[in-house]
Amino acid sequence: MINIEIDGKKLKVEEGKTILEIARENNIEIPSLCYHEDVLPKEGCRLCLVEIEGMKGLHTSCGTYALDNMVIRTKTKEILETRKTNLKLLFAQHVEKCNECVWNNRCKMLDYAKKWKVSINEWEDRKKDYPKYIFGNAISYDSSKCINCFNCVQICQNQGIGFLEVKKEGAFHKVVPSKDKNKDCVYCGQCVSHCPSGTFSPVNPSLEIEKKIKEGKYVVFQYAPAIRSSIGEEFGFDYGSIVIEQMIAGIKKLGVKKVFDVSLGADLVTIEEANELIERVTKKEKLPMFTSCCPAWVKYVEFYKPELIPNLTEVKSPHILLGGLIKTYFAEKEKIEAKDIVVVSVMPCTSKKYEIQREELKIDGENCVDYVLTTHELATLFLKHKIDLSKIKGEDKDELLGFSSSAGVIFGSSGGVAESATRTAFYKLLNKKIEKIDFKEFRGVKEIKEAIVQIGDIKLRVAVVHGLKNAKEIIENNLSDFDYIEVMSCPMGCVGGGGQPVPTSKEIRKKRSDALYKIDAEAEIRIADENPRVQKIYQDFLTNKEIINKIAYTKFSQKQKEN
Repeated sequence: MINIEIDGKKLKVEEGKTILEIARENNIEIPSLCYHEDVLPKEGCRLCLVEIEGMKGLHTSCGTYALDNMVIRTKTKEILETRKTNLKLLFAQHVEKCNECVWNNRCKMLDYAKKWKVSINEWEDRKKDYPKYIFGNAISYDSSKCINCFNCVQICQNQGIGFLEVKKEGAFHKVVPSKDKNKDCVYCGQCVSHCPSGTFSPVNPSLEIEKKIKEGKYVVFQYAPAIRSSIGEEFGFDYGSIVIEQMIAGIKKLGVKKVFDVSLGADLVTIEEANELIERVTKKEKLPMFTSCCPAWVKYVEFYKPELIPNLTEVKSPHILLGGLIKTYFAEKEKIEAKDIVVVSVMPCTSKKYEIQREELKIDGENCVDYVLTTHELATLFLKHKIDLSKIKGEDKDELLGFSSSAGVIFGSSGGVAESATRTAFYKLLNKKIEKIDFKEFRGVKEIKEAIVQIGDIKLRVAVVHGLKNAKEIIENNLSDFDYIEVMSCPMGCVGGGGQPVPTSKEIRKKRSDALYKIDAEAEIRIADENPRVQKIYQDFLTNKEIINKIAYTKFSQKQKEN
C-alpha cells in the first residue's frame, strides 16, 4: 500500500495502479475518452491530464502509475484549458453524425463540450472525405469519425485476429482493414463496443423492417437470451435489470404480430447438441466437439482453422433453428405461407447479421431469419417511436414458441451452453432427473475454464472459453485434453456481445451474467428436455430424423477472404 493525495484528499491505495484507476475507485472525476479497461492505455485523447507536484508539465492519468507520497491535482486552470484545446483537436478529426451513432444520447465528447463550453465546429473537419467500409453486411466503419485512439486495433489484436491495422500516410495515421489475404474480419463487433467515438457501428436494417411492418407483412420478432438483462440499460434501468415484459410490449407497439423467445431455440439446440456429443464421445469420433452457436467463432474456424471444421457441432444456432420453426411449424399452425413471414432476431451480436446470409441455413430456399437487430438498434427504434421501457406496462411473450427452460436462458453467458448440454447429457444417459443441476465450474469471468464431469461410465472433459485468442491457445497447446469445448468470441459470451449497449466493462458484463443465472436458480424447469413446449414440438413436428436434420442441422466449409 502507498499514500497519495488527489485534490487534497489523502488516500492509502494499492501499489501498481494508475492515477486514473485510483481516481475512479475513489469517486474522483477525471475526464477520459479513449481509456477502456479491456485494452492497454495509449494516452491518445489526452483529456485525463493531471499535474503532479515536483514533476514538470501535465501528465496523462491513464498512463501514469501512482507512487508513494505523490501529490496530484486534477482541476487547475492550465489543466482545463489544455483539455479544452485537446477536445477541439479531437472534434477536428471527427465528423459529427450523431443521430446514427451508437453513443447517441450518452456521448462523452458532446458532454465535455457542453460542460467546458467548447465549440465543436471551431476547426474544420480534416477527415470529412475519409471513406466508409462495410464488413460482411454486419459492421460499418466510418473512418471520418475516427479519433485515432486505436482501441479497435488493440481489441482486434486481443481477439487474435489483427484485421484492423494502423497505416501511416504523410503526417497522419489511419486505421484501415488489412489487405493481407490471411487476415479477415469475423464480425465479433468488439471494435463497436470499444470505440469511444462511434466510428464503428452495426449495419442497421431498421428502415427495412419498418417498411415491412407498414406494408402489412406478418412480422415476427424473436429475442436472444442475453437481451433480457441488458436492454434496460438504454432506458435508465440498473445494470442486470430484467425488463423483458416491457420490451415485448414495446415490440408489439411497433406493429409486430408475434414475439418469441430464442431461449426455446436454445433448448432445442441443447437437446440436439447433447445427442451429437454423446454419439461422438461413445464412438470416439471427431473429438473434441466444439460448439457452433457463435457465428464469429464459426467464421474464425472456417477461415483461420479450416482443419477443425469437422469438430464443430453441426447443430444450428438457437435463433436460426427457431427461425426455421417459425417458417415451418408455426406457419403450418397459423396457415401462413413461409414467404409471407418476416422473422427479425434481436441479438446482442453483430456477427448474427452475417450469419443469416449463409446459404447452408436456408430451408426450402427461404432464409430462416430475414433481419437482425442488435440490442442497441432495437432501443433506438423504440426511442424513434417514443416508446420508453421505463414507462410502459409489460406484456408476456406469445405461446407456442415463447417459453423455455432456464437452461436456454443461460446460453447468454459464457459457460451456459456447456452447462445446458451437460444437464441434458446426464438426463439422457442416466435416464433420470439429476440431483446436481448447477455446474458452477463452467461459470464466472475466467477466460479459460476446465472441468471433468463424470456421467455414469463416461468421463466428460470440458473446456469453456471466451475470447478467440484464448480459443487459439487451447487449439495450439492442449486440444486433445478435451471432449467438448464451448467457445464464445466475446468477453463473457453474449452478455459482452458487440451489439450490446455501451459502455461495457467487466463489472457490467458480470451483472448481466449474474441476472441470467438468477433466473436459472429461481426457475421451475431447468433442463431443456423437461420443457413441455419442446416435448410438444418433437411430438407434433420433429417426428423423424429427416425433419430434424432439415430444421436443426447444417454444414460448414472453408472460407476465403471476404473483406
